[in-house]
Amino acid sequence: MKTTTKGSGLARSDPRAADLGPPARLEHGRLVLKVHVKPGARQTGWAGRHGNAFRLRISARAVDGEANAACIAFLAAAAGVPRAAVVLVHGVRSRDKLFRIEGVSPQRARPLLEACGP
Repeated sequence: MKTTTKGSGLARSDPRAADLGPPARLEHGRLVLKVHVKPGARQTGWAGRHGNAFRLRISARAVDGEANAACIAFLAAAAGVPRAAVVLVHGVRSRDKLFRIEGVSPQRARPLLEACGP
């Protein structure tokens, strides 16, 4: 959703627009996840929810794409798919990311989503 800043005529994104929709959805064999990443953590793993996204702590630092690569590796292992099946759709330089995981069946998605947190 775009709004216009008063007087400037410039459009900016509404920050609330990113919070719309569920944190996970399964569509046509692909799982789409909204993830809030905390790089540089002690351990890699799920840490509940952050607003309308799943919180993921990653031990890799946010330097030269290391945290993004670690997120992809973690999600691939958690979903039981190859790394090539996990795509970072949005948020390369942000903590709020959108991932698409190809080839996930509903039976495989359920335990993954339960592990993410409530």
